[in-house]
Amino acid sequence: NPAQDNGYKVYLGDGTQIIPPTDTEISAAIKAVGPVHAIPRATGWETLDDAVIEAYLCDCVALVPAASPREITVAYTAMHGVGGTTMLDIIARAGFPAPVVVTAQFDPDPDFPTVAFPNPEEPGAIDLAVAQGIAVQADLVIANDPDADRCAAAIPTPDGSFRMLRGDEVGALLGWWLVERARRNGEQLDGVYANSIVSGSLLAKMAASYGLRHEETLTGFKWIGRIPGLLFGYEEALGYCVDPGNVRDKDGMSAALLLIQLVADLKSQARTVGDVLDDLAREFGLHATDQLSVRVQDLSLIATAMTTLRKNPPSTLAGMAVTDFQDLADGVGGLPPTDGLRILLTGGGRVIVRPSGTEPKIKCYLEIIVPVAGDVAAARQVAVEQLAALSAAIAAAAGLAHA
Repeated sequence: NPAQDNGYKVYLGDGTQIIPPTDTEISAAIKAVGPVHAIPRATGWETLDDAVIEAYLCDCVALVPAASPREITVAYTAMHGVGGTTMLDIIARAGFPAPVVVTAQFDPDPDFPTVAFPNPEEPGAIDLAVAQGIAVQADLVIANDPDADRCAAAIPTPDGSFRMLRGDEVGALLGWWLVERARRNGEQLDGVYANSIVSGSLLAKMAASYGLRHEETLTGFKWIGRIPGLLFGYEEALGYCVDPGNVRDKDGMSAALLLIQLVADLKSQARTVGDVLDDLAREFGLHATDQLSVRVQDLSLIATAMTTLRKNPPSTLAGMAVTDFQDLADGVGGLPPTDGLRILLTGGGRVIVRPSGTEPKIKCYLEIIVPVAGDVAAARQVAVEQLAALSAAIAAAAGLAHA
């Protein structure tokens, strides 16, 4: 992470991140110990060796059956992070051709010299990877974030450029692929698909169609990872858990491997990722999502925006009636209370507003559902226009238009 964001994650013995009340209990224990120089150092720690990495590599490779198609051209960037060497090892062991890497971003570098901010979600962060993809006519562009727990993907478009997939699109693709693989093998999956409350609603409809259970959680894999019977979980912020039996958290490398397998399989059938997304839109309606993220210098602006919406909840947004205004601080739908608002709209759309948990930002998560009668491209254009209008409307309602 950037130096100003240095920190750490704490996991329980079951492999999941801590949640309340464990976090506050640990904080209380830290505060109780006094000056650090007075604390005796323990001598019983264990330094893990490469056997851990080897076990992880084997688990990842086992996700791809030997008979899967392997013909694919991939462009890859590690974004100056720690995932590069391991990702290449996974791809090689799984039998796929070596990806064409962005050499300027391959080695770990805590200064992140080629990006304004090392987050694949940020505009421009994957530009070098996309340029590499165009140069080699790649079937897929993959980017890990610096700690490799997230995975971004971009796909070629008919005009020769590349389009970065939204996290909700990748979540739907991976959810579809896990079921599609099982169906071909005559298997019936049983378990739970899960996504966070800020992610799109398509996965829930897919799960119902596939005969699977679905759970919605608060933001973060500390919640998703502890769902009993989890088969697959994702969050729109490019986090995917595709192998919960081994990694009960988001993992950018196993997710990347399954995306590579998915695209290689589609290529063998002369199909594309766009074809699958269009098929899902025809079956379930076009679920289009976007995010309005406002970074502030004055943190009080975030609290002011939340208070403004709570005191003056909108009755309409972008011409759509508000059908329900839910304050997540009240613990809506059995979820633990959290600082956030969920605004439901006619036609199945929704807006969720919450302060970022890690950055000085307030975030508005937007979703529009457009029925598809025939032309998916026309529905996508309608969705683009509606999302733009919805973004402007919620910014105005929250007093963020000029923040």
